[in-house]
Amino acid sequence: MKKILFLLIAIAVATGASAQFERGKTYVGASLSGLDLNWSEKTKMAIGLAAMGGYMVWDNIMLNANLAINANTDDAGNNQYSFGVGGRYYFVSNGIFVGANVSYYHVQKKYNDVMPTVEAGWAFFVNRTITIEPAVYFRPSFMRSERNRIGLKIGIGLNLETNKKNETIFTM
Repeated sequence: MKKILFLLIAIAVATGASAQFERGKTYVGASLSGLDLNWSEKTKMAIGLAAMGGYMVWDNIMLNANLAINANTDDAGNNQYSFGVGGRYYFVSNGIFVGANVSYYHVQKKYNDVMPTVEAGWAFFVNRTITIEPAVYFRPSFMRSERNRIGLKIGIGLNLETNKKNETIFTM
């Protein structure tokens, strides 16, 4: 009896999770990063704030755009501003995702750089709409290796669905 009950709960959880990553859903999120592991001694601490919006173009596949600011406590006190585009693939049954994007970085009259980022994380659903998303990322620079970043971030997301009249609805 316990095995049957466990199987029914597992099926219900998997079905509920797969419904979250359907085609046509809209995503709005924000993340905070600041646990950077740097390949350079120049940056002592960095904290970043990013906003992201996305759209599920197919089941489990989201295209997105992002804006970010990173405040650095390096010797020069340079802040980074960036914007970019990318995508995520969600593994249906558990909320784990992998993503990639490319962003244009501008650092206060010092340099401009185009940097790709790869990430892996978990979209933990608090309810049907809201997610908490811890992730690890790698952002290499092809121009200068001291700009490479490996880091951790924590985000919160809002998954919105549209009805047949193309009205965005918020469900709990």
